[in-house]
Amino acid sequence: MAEKYCQECGTALIEKELENEGMVPFCSKCNQYRFPSYNVAVSMIVISRQTDKVLLIKQYGRPFFILVAGYVNRTESLEHAAAREIKEETGMTVSSLRFNRTRFFEPSNTLMCNFTAFVDDESEMNTNEEIDSYQWFTRDEAKENIKKNSLAEYFLNAYLNEVQGV
Repeated sequence: MAEKYCQECGTALIEKELENEGMVPFCSKCNQYRFPSYNVAVSMIVISRQTDKVLLIKQYGRPFFILVAGYVNRTESLEHAAAREIKEETGMTVSSLRFNRTRFFEPSNTLMCNFTAFVDDESEMNTNEEIDSYQWFTRDEAKENIKKNSLAEYFLNAYLNEVQGV
């Protein structure tokens, strides 16, 4: 059980059967079921319309390439978060956005929502302090250089395989 205490009153939660839902955390004081909560984040496959290349980044001193990503703010739409994160981290403006898929990432209790984001002008690139380095890759090079066995690799390969009809 992810949630241990009621977010309303602080009482320890128990597991209780809920019809058609199975075992669900329950607060006996509030007499309410407390469905688990989790973080929501976006990750983006950024593609340049100028060159048809894919942007991969390195962050926080780590030696591997990943996708641009970030958390969704409270009350913010996924689409807005995707465009905002790209603007904040790279300085580039998204011209169009396409939703791809989601996957839950257990280590950070996060639902990752993946998009493909197209940018028209690579010259807008002006990275912030979150990005150590970046590189534009052909689609095949991106597949080779993305961090292996990562969620970023899963999203990138799923998207590229889909658009290539694999």
